[in-house]
Amino acid sequence: MRAAVYVRVSTDEQAMGGYSLDAQKEILASYCVAEGWDVHAVYEDDGYSGTNARRPAYARMMAEMDSWDVVLVMKMDRIHRNSRNFMAMMDSLGKSGKMFVSSMEALDTTNALGRFVVDMIQRIAQLESEQIGERTHMGMREKAESMSNTPAGSRTLGFNPPFGYRLSGGLLESVPEEMEVAEGIFGSYLSGSTMDSIAYRLNKEGISTRRGNPWNQFNLGKLLHNPIYAGYMRWDGVLVRHFAGSAVSPEGFNSVQEIIASRVKDPKKRRICLLPGDFED
Repeated sequence: MRAAVYVRVSTDEQAMGGYSLDAQKEILASYCVAEGWDVHAVYEDDGYSGTNARRPAYARMMAEMDSWDVVLVMKMDRIHRNSRNFMAMMDSLGKSGKMFVSSMEALDTTNALGRFVVDMIQRIAQLESEQIGERTHMGMREKAESMSNTPAGSRTLGFNPPFGYRLSGGLLESVPEEMEVAEGIFGSYLSGSTMDSIAYRLNKEGISTRRGNPWNQFNLGKLLHNPIYAGYMRWDGVLVRHFAGSAVSPEGFNSVQEIIASRVKDPKKRRICLLPGDFED
């Protein structure tokens, strides 16, 4: 077995008198002797935090993965203090058939028990990630349900404003020249024009998207389906009114949705999300 010996200290840990680099190297060298392993190389990061995955010696070690068989550290926190970074490393090692050993902990993927422990750590990390996602989702939904915008200012739900809108001081506001284009798009579609014909006209007139791209069925479809142009923001089924200007009335928006649905040949793909009529104060 060829061992990649990894040692690390941060400045704070040095000041507190923890295990020095030399002490770690001595302990791990003895471990290799006891296991009958050859030390391929010692990778040493001096003065780097374990929460920082961008460490020069660590990066070099991972780049030289083909040259060794097992990563050896004194303790898990020497190589990562962040569970997500640790599991990303373990995934990379597993895909390359490499192993990981912590000399002072029951974590040794060269045996079945160690692999079981790593699997449990991975499951716990996954659970933690999913719980964070659930809490974030609940928080966003509560924000959406309790948001009350006023004519004096419209807050957002944390998104990048689409064509026709921008953020100013954290508040949503319209971009007049873009909003005029959006109004024309809705008006043309309500008058019977197809998305192809609208795109052709806009591109011929030299009117591009915010990113400078030509118009097509895809970006026009996104615009025509977005309730923000009718004065509403939608998040996870929750509608929030805004006062940043609109390109079409809620009734007009609903008519557009019905026209789009009527032009879809497959009935199973006709999904209509209508708005609740005109604004209610």
